Amino acid sequence: MLSIIIPVLNEAENITSLLNRLLDVSSEGTISEIIVVDGGSSDGTQKILSSFSNKSATSVNLISSEKGRAKQMNAGAKIASGSILYFLHADSIPPFNYDTLIISEVEKGNPAGCFRMKFDSKHWWLCLAGWLTRFKSKACRGGDQSQFITRELFEEICGYDESFTIYEDYVLISELYNRKSFVVIPAWLITSARLYERKGIWKLQYHFWTIYIKKFFGASADNLYSYYVKHIAP
Repeated sequence: MLSIIIPVLNEAENITSLLNRLLDVSSEGTISEIIVVDGGSSDGTQKILSSFSNKSATSVNLISSEKGRAKQMNAGAKIASGSILYFLHADSIPPFNYDTLIISEVEKGNPAGCFRMKFDSKHWWLCLAGWLTRFKSKACRGGDQSQFITRELFEEICGYDESFTIYEDYVLISELYNRKSFVVIPAWLITSARLYERKGIWKLQYHFWTIYIKKFFGASADNLYSYYVKHIAP
């Protein structure tokens, strides 16, 4: 069974529709629980989640954690009961039957992977960026594509590296690629282009490329975060 882990920070606008989607397009008996890990929301996210949890037949657990996706996702993994962990960003919508698609891959002997991804935008560059996620190259990967991994493998690699306030997804994915333990499921997840729309597509893409290059040449976690705060953070 899957434990779905969603790190959130001020996601009142999106969280209800995401939870409904997760329950509506999954099969009965495949979801152990949904764990939403809040990093200190101030927009009423917690209240919405508490109300949803009381009405849902599937266990929806809200827990608190220090801010930072790596810390939040590790906190969720610690209390998860499923044998497969599925990490999902709050603004990413998984495909129909995502649960059975993931379970099928694990049964085939693939302990970790993600979905292909499309942005909810018709801008040609974002369409191209989404199209490229069909390829197996590590350079085409990112946390917005979501991440499934067996509990056994997650514990073996010691989870997400909490020294990375950003880029934690790619650090974990790199470890999985080094182990040749990664598959891209040929189904499409939809993710929000809201940050691109807010910051400007070319400006934001330039900064993402810069972070990628900095990491390639050995920049520290603190250096990457300082750059992110200066150029990208809201």
